[in-house]
Amino acid sequence: MTSTQDEFRRAKWAIGALFCYLGFQYGTWASRLPTLKTGLDLGAEELGLLLMACGAGAAASFPLVAALMRRLGSRRLALASALCLAVLLAALSMVPNYPLALLVICGDGVAVGCLNVAMNAQGALLETIYGRTAMAQLHATFSAGLLAAALLASGVTAVTQAVTVHFAVAAALLLLLLAYARPALLAQPEQQPEDLEDTDTPKKQPRSSRSRLTLPSGKTLLLGCAMAFGTVTEGAMNDWSTLYMKDIVKVPSAVAPVGIAVVSVMMLLARLRADRWRSRWGDGRVVRTGSAVASIGLALALPLGGAIPTLLGFACVGLGAAAVTPCVYVAAADRGSDTLALVAAMGTTGLLAGPALIGFVASVGGLVSGMAAVAVSALIVSLAATRIHWNNRVPAATR
Repeated sequence: MTSTQDEFRRAKWAIGALFCYLGFQYGTWASRLPTLKTGLDLGAEELGLLLMACGAGAAASFPLVAALMRRLGSRRLALASALCLAVLLAALSMVPNYPLALLVICGDGVAVGCLNVAMNAQGALLETIYGRTAMAQLHATFSAGLLAAALLASGVTAVTQAVTVHFAVAAALLLLLLAYARPALLAQPEQQPEDLEDTDTPKKQPRSSRSRLTLPSGKTLLLGCAMAFGTVTEGAMNDWSTLYMKDIVKVPSAVAPVGIAVVSVMMLLARLRADRWRSRWGDGRVVRTGSAVASIGLALALPLGGAIPTLLGFACVGLGAAAVTPCVYVAAADRGSDTLALVAAMGTTGLLAGPALIGFVASVGGLVSGMAAVAVSALIVSLAATRIHWNNRVPAATR
């Protein structure tokens, strides 16, 4: 029993290192955007396009990711894509012009798409092998990676402004993290049948049918819908909460970032506890209830106004949305690598399109209407979750 617990913990820490790796790599180059903007002499539109290139690369990587998952499995794909991200980080510090920067960032997005799918497949495999919930805590380590990247950026820039030095140090730390994770990552079992039919238990398919992508089923699209609107909720809160606090709640500029801080802290704390909730109540109930809490809490806060009600509404979003993406990733992985890749791509699309969609609603009806749209997106997740088949794992304990 002790040996099994040790194996589970070691594998969990190794897979958590992949999540931390992705957050750290992204946070590293994002933290130096002002320096990159100055060094490449970019305007606001060019910088926006640079950011869009990363997300577009990740969203468009679905066919490649699905093919590589079938060919390499999640372990080898995770290692290969993580190594690419370290190389691309170093390359970004040396790009001489804007077109090459766009190319590097787009490649970074593709590698992010590969690692995102592979590490979530590893997390789902961990739960399957050991019969214990872990995915929410794994997603919490992504946030820890973002925090570590911010701290490193502050430390390095206090000594030198050189991006090459900063990114070289970060790349070295990434390689050490990858070396730590590699021995305990899980070997992929024999390929499971993909979600080729609209049934809860996919049927065995001939080998030839697994060599190409097929049309997604209704249940796959429901998973994609839940993922897309879940990431719309997260992304919109990250991008619009500070402006809402400043322009609508009328708090001082120095206090306005408290909004996003409340969302982020509540989400991190909830993810550290969410696996126990999943073990006790099941993934479906956690997603349905959590999304409803996010939607209702934010919807009630908007007409009340004031800093305290608004921050309480934001806290509800962080609390309720925390377990949505981890649970949806697990459900998608249960249906096969093609489903997981497609759902991940839809999540990236929601993360990209969400803030822009909320901005369009706000330009027509005001920022309060924009935030109301965020509440609606959380409600859509809750409704979609009622129609999704959740293959719940209910272990005796979660460690």
